[in-house]
Amino acid sequence: MDRIENLCIEKGMRMTEQRRVIARVLSAADDHPDVEELYRRAHQVDPHISIATVYRTVRLFEEAGIIARHDFRDGRSRYEEATDHHHDHLIDMKTGKVVEFVDPEIEALQEAIARKLGYRLVDHRLELYGMPLDD
Repeated sequence: MDRIENLCIEKGMRMTEQRRVIARVLSAADDHPDVEELYRRAHQVDPHISIATVYRTVRLFEEAGIIARHDFRDGRSRYEEATDHHHDHLIDMKTGKVVEFVDPEIEALQEAIARKLGYRLVDHRLELYGMPLDD
């Protein structure tokens, strides 16, 4: 059983076979697929899965805090497993590729800025948009 499927079961979610397929496809993703891409991948595993089922399941998983939604300015919501492992994103404006990264200096700077302004940082999201240097 994969991580997302386990989280669904831990949260008491009824796991139909179609939900299991979608959970496995999400767990196997090493990118940030949108619903249409999730549908394409899930449909390869189970041709009976409809796009409406994928939309409903993604919404259910998101509302349960199992997956996180991102808007990377391409007009599509993209998804990844919601984890306690914090990371930021760099989006390649040419290809749309999303690169995950962790930078302790950036994290420390954000904490310092919040403190300087009189706040304790409780959460943040950082998305950088760039073009490849060799273009």
